[in-house]
Amino acid sequence: MSMAKVYSNKSNYISTISSSSSSSSFSSISSSNSYVSQRRETFTLWMKSLVYHGNGCTVYDSNGQIVYRIDNYNIKRSKEVHLMDSNGKVLFSIRNRKVPVFGHWDGYKWSYDGVTSKEIPWFQVKKIHNVRKGDNVNYYNVILGCNSEASCYNIILATRSIKIMNHQGQLVAEVKQKQASSGVLFGDDVLTLVVEPHVDHSLVMALVTVCGLIHHKI
Repeated sequence: MSMAKVYSNKSNYISTISSSSSSSSFSSISSSNSYVSQRRETFTLWMKSLVYHGNGCTVYDSNGQIVYRIDNYNIKRSKEVHLMDSNGKVLFSIRNRKVPVFGHWDGYKWSYDGVTSKEIPWFQVKKIHNVRKGDNVNYYNVILGCNSEASCYNIILATRSIKIMNHQGQLVAEVKQKQASSGVLFGDDVLTLVVEPHVDHSLVMALVTVCGLIHHKI
């Protein structure tokens, strides 16, 4: 199991964002989208692309409709992936930044104004190595870029599950192997994602994507 601490809006990201927009507009982008539900949402993740069943991920809502997709074609452990909606519109770009000793994942949210589009630095996921490890337990400190301590999360990343907690220790999203009503488990490539109310599930899916990349599932 891996524990990850998440802080939304790292300071070096704020400086980039502030140069083009105010913090209030940043907050508006975060909260005014259609990916925040008033009720708990359940999604099914199939860790395959619909494009020739290649590498990637396809996400279905509770009605069986595709809501997110990642198409990596024949590439696995890619250094850059794009989380898209069902129509292929990019929502987040996620890039692996390998630097000496420590690497990290950067997440960029795409903003569209009808004519142009641009990337906004949104989060960063960094592995911390200088932690004590117990038996069969690995700890990761994951820092995500946002501008408020109130937006910080904790991620617990295990081999077959992901839990995302808010700064108050409340569970906001969880991924685990999908189970039929009869109790029979689906294959390892079929997962269930549950997102609590008032949480941006597109951001959650971007974090889940990073976890999939860490585990070489995408």
